Amino acid sequence: MKYLLDTNICIYYFKNQFDLAQKFHEKGIHQCAISEITYAELLYGAEKSQNVAKNMQKIDELLKQIAIIPVYNGLKIYSKEKAKLSSIGRLISDFDLLIGVTAIAYDMIMVTRNMKEFERLDNIKLENWVDDYHKPTLREEIYKLY
Repeated sequence: MKYLLDTNICIYYFKNQFDLAQKFHEKGIHQCAISEITYAELLYGAEKSQNVAKNMQKIDELLKQIAIIPVYNGLKIYSKEKAKLSSIGRLISDFDLLIGVTAIAYDMIMVTRNMKEFERLDNIKLENWVDDYHKPTLREEIYKLY
């Protein structure tokens, strides 16, 4: 698997927004996965929605096509990143941090629209399939300086 989908991407997909079904087709839905945390967030969102059964069905349909990745392998990275972010006063939510470090631990590309949060993590690869954003490489950052 290559892509770890953030919760916001799944929600946009469920709402048929931003032509994400086409993007999944282009990239290959079998190349996508979600973290356990994203799964929990999706379940919570469905439970508090106006149409629980319909939204649970959408989640179940998605999970027939993609895998759920455990967070366990990212926990050491989590502790390191949280300590770093805390020391500079730039914490992000624990759930976002767990999702992000899962992408790092499994060497996956994090697909999110929430770039500002995830950019704070070292060694994360990011793509924004909504706004077609990518995290600048170090070379691109250096080039901007000149």
